Amino acid sequence: MLEIHNSTHKPVKYTGILLHPTSFPGPYGIGELGDSAFEFIDFLVRSGLNTWQVLPLGHTGFGDSPYQPFSAFAGQPLVISLDHLKTLKLLYEDDFSNMPTWNPEQVSYGDLIEFKTGLLKRAFERFKDENVNDGISSDLELMQQYKQFCDETFWLEDYALFMAAKDYSDGLPWYMWEPSLKKPTKRQRTSWINKLADQIEYHMFVQFLFSIEWTKLKDYANEKGVSIIGDIPIFVAWDSVDVWANQELFLLDEEGYPTVVAGVPPDYFSETGQLWGNPLYNWEKHTETGYDWWIKRIRYQLTLFDFLRIDHFRGFDKFWAIPYGEETAVNGEWISAPGVNFFTHLEATLGYHLPIIAEDLGEIDDSVIELRDKFGLPGMKILQFAFENPEENDFLPHNFTRNCVCYTGTHDNNTTLGWYNNAYESSKDKLRRYFSTDGYDICWILIRACFASVANMAIIPLQDVLCLDSWARFNTPGVATGNWAWRYKKEALTPKIEARLYENCKMFGR
Repeated sequence: MLEIHNSTHKPVKYTGILLHPTSFPGPYGIGELGDSAFEFIDFLVRSGLNTWQVLPLGHTGFGDSPYQPFSAFAGQPLVISLDHLKTLKLLYEDDFSNMPTWNPEQVSYGDLIEFKTGLLKRAFERFKDENVNDGISSDLELMQQYKQFCDETFWLEDYALFMAAKDYSDGLPWYMWEPSLKKPTKRQRTSWINKLADQIEYHMFVQFLFSIEWTKLKDYANEKGVSIIGDIPIFVAWDSVDVWANQELFLLDEEGYPTVVAGVPPDYFSETGQLWGNPLYNWEKHTETGYDWWIKRIRYQLTLFDFLRIDHFRGFDKFWAIPYGEETAVNGEWISAPGVNFFTHLEATLGYHLPIIAEDLGEIDDSVIELRDKFGLPGMKILQFAFENPEENDFLPHNFTRNCVCYTGTHDNNTTLGWYNNAYESSKDKLRRYFSTDGYDICWILIRACFASVANMAIIPLQDVLCLDSWARFNTPGVATGNWAWRYKKEALTPKIEARLYENCKMFGR
C-alpha cells in the first residue's frame, strides 16, 4: 500500500504531474535532462507538489513510442543534455552551425534523430581523444567514471553489441540479421565484439552520459522532497536486445518469429482491440530460472525511480494471445500467467513491500483485482472514465479506496479539455450534475476533484494543468504516427499556476 509516513507520523499523500522528459522546453528540438528538467523540479516544489511521473525512459525505435524501446534497461539517448556536453568540452558552439529550426511545441523525430546522433558521435570521438581537454583533471575523472559504469552495468554489453549489430545491419531488425549475428555462438559473439568494438564503445558511452545525467536529476528531485514514478511496459519490443539475447524466454519459432503476439481485445479505445505485436513470454522458462530476468529488470528500474508503474498489469494474471499474422486483435484467447507465484518470489527477493502501481484499466476481471490486492498494489482511477456512461462505476470519486492513484487522464487519453469538448452531451450532463457546475473551467474542476479524493496519489498530466485542447494530446492508441511529440514552452509555467496548485494542495491536505 502506498503509505509512507513523515516525521509527524502522518501518511504522505503523493501529488504531482505526469510529464515525459521529451516535453521539456529547450533549444535543441526535444526536452532534455538539462536546465529545464531541474527548473521543472523547482516548479513542482513551489507548487506544493511532491511527485513527478514519467513514461518509460528507454531508447525508442520505430514509431518513437516509449513503450516499444530497444531495451528494457537502456536510457533514451535523445534526452541527453547537449549543454552538459558543452560544459564537458565534448561539444562546441561551432558544432551547432547547421542545427535545424525546431518547432518549440512539437518534436520532429526524423530530423532530430539525425541531428542529435551526429552530435553524440562527435562528442564520443572527442571523448576518445586523450588531448581533448588539454590535460585538465575533469577529463581523467570522467574517464574513471565511465570505466566504473561499464564494469558495474550488467546489461550494458548485450545492449551495446545489439545496437552496434543493428548499425552494421543497416537498421534491420535482429531476426533479419545474418545467422552469426542473429543467434551467435560464444565464439561468433567474441568475433563480432572485436569487429564492432568502436561502435560498441560508442553505445556504451551514450548510456554512460544518460546515467550520470539521470542520476544527478533524480538526486536533485529527492533532495527537494520530490519522488519519481517510473513506468515500464509489461511486454518488450520484438526488435529489442531483450528478445535477441534471451530468445528462450519468449514464444518464438526457430527463425526468431513469434508464434503469438500481445495485444488486448476490443475495449474503450478501439473496436478491433489493440494489436501491439510484442512477443509473449515463455513463462515456463521464466519460472525455471526463478524469474531471474524479471527480477533484474524490476530491481534495476527501482534504482532509477522511487515508484514503478507497470503498464498492462493484467498480463501477469492472463494475457491476450493473438496468432502471429493476424491483422487485428479480435481473434485471440486469454492465457493464464503465474502472477501470484511471480510477485511472491519478487517480494521475497527484494525484501520489502513492492512500490509498484498496477495499471488495471481496460477489461479487468475478479482474478486481476485479487492479484493486485493480494500484494497491496494501488490501481488507477481515471476521472474521464467516470462520466463515459450514465451508470454507477468505480471511477467516480465517491467509490475510491485510499490505496489508488487518481488521474484526470493519462498519456493515452485526450486532454481533459479536448475530451470534454468532444464528449457526448450525456457525459457532460452527468459531470455537471455530479460536481454541481456549469462546466466552466473544466480542467480545474477535475484537478480539484482529483486532489480532493481519498486517493493516496493524485497525478495530473501537465496538459490539463495548462488547460490545453486536443492538439496537445500525447498519444492516440491504435494510431501509428503523430504521437509522443508534444512540448510546452518555458513561459507556460507561470506563478499563477503555481499558486493555484499550491492552494489546492493545502486545501485538501496534500
